Amino acid sequence: MDRPAASAPLYTAILDTELGSILLTSDGIHLTGLYLEVSEAIDARLDRAFGVEATPEDDLEVFHRTEAQLGEYFAGERTQFDLPLAAKGTEFQRAVWTALTQIPYGSTAGYGELAEMLGRPGAARAVGAANGKNPISIIVPCHRVIGADGSMTGYAWGEEKKRYLLTLESRP
Repeated sequence: MDRPAASAPLYTAILDTELGSILLTSDGIHLTGLYLEVSEAIDARLDRAFGVEATPEDDLEVFHRTEAQLGEYFAGERTQFDLPLAAKGTEFQRAVWTALTQIPYGSTAGYGELAEMLGRPGAARAVGAANGKNPISIIVPCHRVIGADGSMTGYAWGEEKKRYLLTLESRP
């Protein structure tokens, strides 16, 4: 996963999906965010993360590709995404987000399992914190992380959306 350039522009688009309206962000080339709500809180989060004013722009290739691939995903026709991604985060956060993409469609993993994948077996809590800051939901499947006991654990967008995504992915 790439890191967006420090001075990159920030473009946004809103898509209507089975989960409601979602906000996409891009630097013009990469998908830099997929937020499962559109709100002032998200706008403030973007201001803090990017430090530039967002420009609404529906006509970017990466947004068209994201919309098409999400449509296939929600229809049960796509199990992996093929999009250029760039996320702002620490080296550890980006390592966690990359590890999330290794959890297969229809599967789940615990925070401890992810920590072990990263060679940091004692870092389950840090993995959980990084997971919660994942800016590219669904594409980087943070919803596939569950508690060690198999329980539905925290999800930035709410347990109902997490359950919906896991149920969608459990269908044959």
